[in-house]
Amino acid sequence: MTTIVMAFPGAEPGMSYGSPSFKLNGKFFTRLRRDDASVVLMEVSHDEREMLMEAEPETFHFTAHYKDYPCVLARLATLHPGSFHNFLARRFRKIAKKTVVKTWEAERPAG
Repeated sequence: MTTIVMAFPGAEPGMSYGSPSFKLNGKFFTRLRRDDASVVLMEVSHDEREMLMEAEPETFHFTAHYKDYPCVLARLATLHPGSFHNFLARRFRKIAKKTVVKTWEAERPAG
């Protein structure tokens, strides 16, 4: 988990609700929920969240605390690393400085 998160330019480790978390550009990026070994994935609409939970209920879920937020929880044991990276990339593009995003995208391999 940490390797994938820290590969994003500007990602910084921290703590949130007593659990390891990560910020980027001073904003919440993701965090580990120790009580269910899940990560919080932001920038997920309520419709997408419902679809994810229906398609992969062993991976995607949420709790009452998150019901009004555009996010989903994903169990690390069954979350594909590529999917994890893609969810983080979505959040990265939203909260990172635009110049950092542009450089990051230019340095990524095509395809």
